[in-house]
Amino acid sequence: MANILITGANGQLGTELRNRSFSLLDDVFYTDIEELDITNFKAICSFIETHDIDTIINCAAYTAVDQAEEDEEKAMKLNRDAVANLANAAVKLDCLLLHISTDYVFDGTSDHPYTEKDPTNPQSVYGRTKLEGEQAIKKSGCLYLIIRTAWLYSGYGHNFVKTISRLASERDELNVVNDQWGTPTYAGDLAEAIIRIMERDDLPELEGVYHFTNEGACTWYDFAKEIVAITGAKCKVNPVTTGEYPSKAKRPAYSILDKTKIKETFDLEIRDWREALKSCMATF
Repeated sequence: MANILITGANGQLGTELRNRSFSLLDDVFYTDIEELDITNFKAICSFIETHDIDTIINCAAYTAVDQAEEDEEKAMKLNRDAVANLANAAVKLDCLLLHISTDYVFDGTSDHPYTEKDPTNPQSVYGRTKLEGEQAIKKSGCLYLIIRTAWLYSGYGHNFVKTISRLASERDELNVVNDQWGTPTYAGDLAEAIIRIMERDDLPELEGVYHFTNEGACTWYDFAKEIVAITGAKCKVNPVTTGEYPSKAKRPAYSILDKTKIKETFDLEIRDWREALKSCMATF
């Protein structure tokens, strides 16, 4: 039995966790800013003590990658400082912290899928603040699991799948970047994996950093073409280069994550990104 606190519960991953069932023996408390301000250390400690929390799943983050370049203070507050608060509260009150991080901690220059042991080198404010959140967790001395993911989408909130689906119904053509490689991740599949992980009794022995995405790899152009095909729209998708589609924040050109560690440690089977995409879009 566990008492689980989920932060950022109104986001994509948090909502997918709400829609799934933890163990019947677990009590799960879903919170977002209205219920718990994780930038307030005392408020976190009070909540943990009041509800006898022993596990924290942190889904909260500042994820507006381009906006972060202009609002570094806000990104730092949520991606580093709030995470440090959760980690320090976990140490003080003896909790496990499971934290969601990102492929943006890497620079995107690799020629092989990134493992958990590869050196980090973020190229954007978003990536740097997320890495500093990871570092704050390790520095705190709390018991932790960090799961890095990438290209997250769901049927909720704002994401690439929903945006492309909408634009494909409104336009005859779309230009999409074809020189950035990664793996789309259905938040529902990540939620299922987290629940599986929470069922383990030996988590203190499995502390560390893990990678999770769906299987396979593609470019944003490939991803968009698959989305449009599933919608049945007649919209043409054109491949363009990153240089033709400039953005404020630098994106990794290659951010495929190696999932060997999480699959072997937790005996997970992960489905291909195309299969997961069809499953998600069927719920729209």
